[in-house]
Amino acid sequence: MEVQSNSQKKHYPEGIPHEINAHQYESLVDLIEQAFQDYGPLPAFDCMGTSISYKALDQLSQNFATYLQQDLGLKAGTRIAIQMPNVLQYPIAMLGALRAGLIVVNTNPLYTAREMKHQFVDSGVEAIVILANFAYNLEKIVTETSIKHIVITEIGDQLGGLKKLIVNGVVKYIKKMVPAYRLPSAVSFREALKRGSRKRFQRVAVKGQDTAFLQYTGGTTGVSKGAELSHTNLVANVEQLSTWLSVRLIKGEEIVITPLPLYHIYALSVSCFTVIKLGARNVLITNPRDIKGFIKELEKYPFSVMAGINTLYNSMMNHPNFDRVDFSHLKVACAGGMALQMDVAKRWKNKTGVPIAEGYGLTETSPVLTSNIPLTGQERIGTVGLPIPSTQIMIANDEGEEVPAEIPGEIYVKGPQVMKGYWNRPEETEKVFTKEGWFKTGDIGVMDKDGFLRIVDRKKEMILVSGFNVYPNEIEEVVSGHEKVLEVGAVGVPDDRSIEVVKIFVVKKDPSLTKEELLAYCRENLTAYKVPRHIEFREELPKSNVGKILRRLLKEEPPRST
Repeated sequence: MEVQSNSQKKHYPEGIPHEINAHQYESLVDLIEQAFQDYGPLPAFDCMGTSISYKALDQLSQNFATYLQQDLGLKAGTRIAIQMPNVLQYPIAMLGALRAGLIVVNTNPLYTAREMKHQFVDSGVEAIVILANFAYNLEKIVTETSIKHIVITEIGDQLGGLKKLIVNGVVKYIKKMVPAYRLPSAVSFREALKRGSRKRFQRVAVKGQDTAFLQYTGGTTGVSKGAELSHTNLVANVEQLSTWLSVRLIKGEEIVITPLPLYHIYALSVSCFTVIKLGARNVLITNPRDIKGFIKELEKYPFSVMAGINTLYNSMMNHPNFDRVDFSHLKVACAGGMALQMDVAKRWKNKTGVPIAEGYGLTETSPVLTSNIPLTGQERIGTVGLPIPSTQIMIANDEGEEVPAEIPGEIYVKGPQVMKGYWNRPEETEKVFTKEGWFKTGDIGVMDKDGFLRIVDRKKEMILVSGFNVYPNEIEEVVSGHEKVLEVGAVGVPDDRSIEVVKIFVVKKDPSLTKEELLAYCRENLTAYKVPRHIEFREELPKSNVGKILRRLLKEEPPRST
């Protein structure tokens, strides 16, 4: 069967290959060790004013790998959880675990004890590296898991000297961000590195088909499942991304801002491994929700690359200090994770001079499937771009048959970045793969005759109003265009006459906004059955760890008075 992705090839800029070698490196370990060799003295990661070079990262991650091997006796294939935000300890621990041949289970630091227990039991982790701020939750459930080894770190541990003492003291005693916990068998991260430095590292023969990560889906639609991502899956996505970014970026010369958490698949692939391959300087933002502090960090660096999501870009531009940031060095701004709204995209380009290159992907696809190619003059705002090299996209109807261009349907994909399957869930895996090997994304999309993909919405979040399909993305796109709206989430709620009707949850930018004013605006811009029947104003909306608005929680929450 000929797939629509074939029509995209003539739109690639000259010099960009249509295919990549997914086996360019045998594993992620080979990729990172090559980077250590190529970029040794260059800065690799910055955080809170402290920088570590590629050479130092090589040694520190090797020390941690040695500790895991020699002190803890962990064998290749053992699962290890890492639960921390963007601090220097994360890349050291994560890369060290991979070099020891372990499988990394990235865990959201904001998880409740119940959510942690589910993930740890489901994955069968035997070890964990956790920030002290969250250890109190681990204490509650650790005896109900298979965890035998606990490594605890504090935010400032890798800052060194007096700065380490000050940061850890402020966090613990002044801000009181570390609830009391008792885990007597735990070892400190610094002690683990020290022990590892005393012994000899034994390199593990890691293969491409070996599992590198159990990356759990957000759980926004049902029980959270572990997507089993192999070394080849991640290497392929890095090769695909670096191929496109090579249009503008120079190895060893870029400064990348990373506000999204590295434990999330979007940042892990785009802002970590791809950045390492390019030898860039990676500036980690520990708390991007502190927009004032985030902007203060931006003022310190002549940064050239940034990856974010719609809500982050929107929050930045609405902060009074945004205009103080120098964007003269910016080459690439990427967006993913949720739909990029037209108003946000236009304002960003007007303010910075650089368009946001929106892309699309899923946890199960490592994650990127499509993207606009940055600064080639071929970006199409409102689309998520073209299928990246070695990626096939098919738009299918409910029977799994391909539909013509411009007709909406479910997005089916093939490519070397697609997961092996869901961890220990063969029935769930079987449901998402066709007999022909297509992965069914559960997203609704439209591909135009030139091969550019536009996401309509999640199949499961579609709202059915009197037999008509209404897509929350469209409603949110329209409502966010109102000058007095800061954020909006749209869901369907039951209705006796129409099956469902649209309800929107709105955070005001201007306190004077009224329901009547917003309804009038919607009637001007939406056909009657798409106009919200219910409007609820909120001070804030529930979001995922990367800032994606969680429609499921909005739908489940009882109405509030406003």
